Amino acid sequence: MEVKAGDFISTLPDEILFHIISLLPFESAIQTIFLSTRWRFLWNLALVKHGTKEDVPTAVSGFVKNFDEHSPIKNTRKLRFHFGQDGVLSAIIAPNNKLHLNFSAENQEIPRKFGWQIELNPQNLSLQPSPSTFFVTTLFLISVNHLSSEAVSSMVSNFQLLENLKIIGCSGLEALSIDSDTKLLNLTIFDCPQLKSLYISSYKLRTFLYRGQFPWFWPEFHFNLANAMFDCRQGPGYGAFKTCDFDRVLLTIKNSEILTLCKWTFEALICPSLSSFQADFQFYRLKELWWIDNYSKGFYNSDALISFLKLCPSLERLFLTIDHNSYVIPNTVTCFKQVGRYTKLQHLKVVKLKGFGSQEDEILYADRLHDVVAVEPLILTTSDGISFRNLTKVACHVSQQPEEALPVSQKDYFYKFVQVKNIDELCPKHAHMSL
Repeated sequence: MEVKAGDFISTLPDEILFHIISLLPFESAIQTIFLSTRWRFLWNLALVKHGTKEDVPTAVSGFVKNFDEHSPIKNTRKLRFHFGQDGVLSAIIAPNNKLHLNFSAENQEIPRKFGWQIELNPQNLSLQPSPSTFFVTTLFLISVNHLSSEAVSSMVSNFQLLENLKIIGCSGLEALSIDSDTKLLNLTIFDCPQLKSLYISSYKLRTFLYRGQFPWFWPEFHFNLANAMFDCRQGPGYGAFKTCDFDRVLLTIKNSEILTLCKWTFEALICPSLSSFQADFQFYRLKELWWIDNYSKGFYNSDALISFLKLCPSLERLFLTIDHNSYVIPNTVTCFKQVGRYTKLQHLKVVKLKGFGSQEDEILYADRLHDVVAVEPLILTTSDGISFRNLTKVACHVSQQPEEALPVSQKDYFYKFVQVKNIDELCPKHAHMSL
């Protein structure tokens, strides 16, 4: 091996180099990957074990319990566990008490369908870690399948201090039930394409982020989410809709301050549910909305969004994304008249538009927006998410109107576009857009 002059440390055996790294705090140790490819290779080394799928909980429990960031001999952060014929689990301990469990999705041409029940209600406190060991507060469960789901459920039930659970890319998962009497505060479910049924019992939950086809969703408690994401632009994941199916969800997201919603979800689920509430229904705490819309029959119809905005008296930031592949309900039900009394928006500061087909469509929407706002918000437009322009409303004086301005018929004003920089300072991305 060729070594730079004076670089004797890199010639030492892996065991000694790993011992040196383990003596450093994680923040300093991770910097050694920049020393050379030799040091970078050390970080790809993992503890390798073999067993059966029934051994998975014991293997992970032992891996976690044995970890101690401050002990030179207990600082292994990676485990690669082979089980069964093709099963592989990659476990990684990350900073801030995070544990990633990734079950290899290889060799699964047609994933087998399965149901999955997760209970975060540990009964045997003797299985809990001692005060000196690593506590899992954030858990990533990636590519769990029919072979590993039961073993994962058995293992997860012992994480008493779990606050954040993220379930990602579980092909074949059709029905999911999560029951938590513990500290679970944040739940994320992303990209489980076969999921049709979702049951959640977790009265302390404050954040729920969902991306994928919309399943039949039953929240056991109205746990008053502060942060809710329903990126269901792929459409429904189950058959016929019933108005009552969404009533509990609507009450659960009513107090959200941050929300992501698709147009079709409002048309097909929220609008019909509004009629079941005697009092005027409002998202009275909503401050930040990401609305995912589409073009229907070649043009943009803003009726649904305008109707929804009438339910959001405290809204401050609106992000509107046009996704031409977003699901469109076959028969649009005109239910917008069910929106009750409303006051024009007093607090809207920023509107960010992305994906419109033309400047004319952007202007038509901006003009429609002014019917429901009592202020002049900053309106930013982009077609690619990189270059932004400020859509500005200008009082119309014929002698001063520039040729490139775009007038609105029968109005005493016109709009013009002004290129802007430092977009993140003017309007940071919606909290859900980078997930």
